[in-house]
Amino acid sequence: MDSANSYRVVDCEKCGYIHIDPVPSKEDLDRVYREEYYRDEKPLFIQRVLEDLDWWESVYDDRLEFLESSLPKERRSLLDIGCGPGYFLKRASVRGWRCLGVEPSMQAATHARSMGVDVVNAFFDDTFPERAGRRFDAVHLSEVLEHVPDPASVLKTAERLLSPGGIICCVVPNDYSPVQKVLKEKLNFSPYWLAPPHHINYFSFSSLSNLLSRCGFRVIEKTSMFPIDFFLLMGDNYINNDALGRASHARRKMLDMMLSEPGLKDFKKEMYETMARHNIGREMVIYGVKR
Repeated sequence: MDSANSYRVVDCEKCGYIHIDPVPSKEDLDRVYREEYYRDEKPLFIQRVLEDLDWWESVYDDRLEFLESSLPKERRSLLDIGCGPGYFLKRASVRGWRCLGVEPSMQAATHARSMGVDVVNAFFDDTFPERAGRRFDAVHLSEVLEHVPDPASVLKTAERLLSPGGIICCVVPNDYSPVQKVLKEKLNFSPYWLAPPHHINYFSFSSLSNLLSRCGFRVIEKTSMFPIDFFLLMGDNYINNDALGRASHARRKMLDMMLSEPGLKDFKKEMYETMARHNIGREMVIYGVKR
């Protein structure tokens, strides 16, 4: 298919999704995500979440509202896998959820704990259910599956941690999308969405839905987040231009916040669900219920 940073990109029939080859070793990934990622790759991440916190809280509220509408009122325990600096957990706890996070980065876990969030500083693996010692009504798995060497193992372990009828919320980048295809074929963009070795896997709505189904879930909802690459279609080339990228993001935030107003909120929900049906959106959000 493509190549980047000396890695091949393959559409793997066995796995059912696109991934890089070779897959980085566990030792390399442990080193990167325990110490280096927030320090070297994402040094401004926490600062920018704070700058965007009103918008992020509206994003989190949309996810939590769906979970709350799909579970009985008394079922409000949540596990956030790869919780980062803890802002999703903080928002959930404000809404009355009993929360636990797991996060490999020492820097991010420390930040989450500073906000009063309960976080285990560890990698999520098949030993975690015994360590947790309990089940959860919901699992939040946002921007994680693209980073791990074996997404199916993560999902199967998450399924073990859910109570019967529990719900998982998976969020990943929507890569090799129709928008990206047009940008590549008609406007001569290189595949800017490739980011090996940090991004190992590249999903579509169908490939992630199929993976969830294979791992014990029934998909119950698909939605998307704003297709910021629309700005590329309109001539605002923010690739490798941080200032323009932040300006485009600010316009996206304003739109989302305005569409969250009561008179437009239902339209916003339907708009992003419609985009998901057409495989559009920079990030995909898929919910599955434990079978």
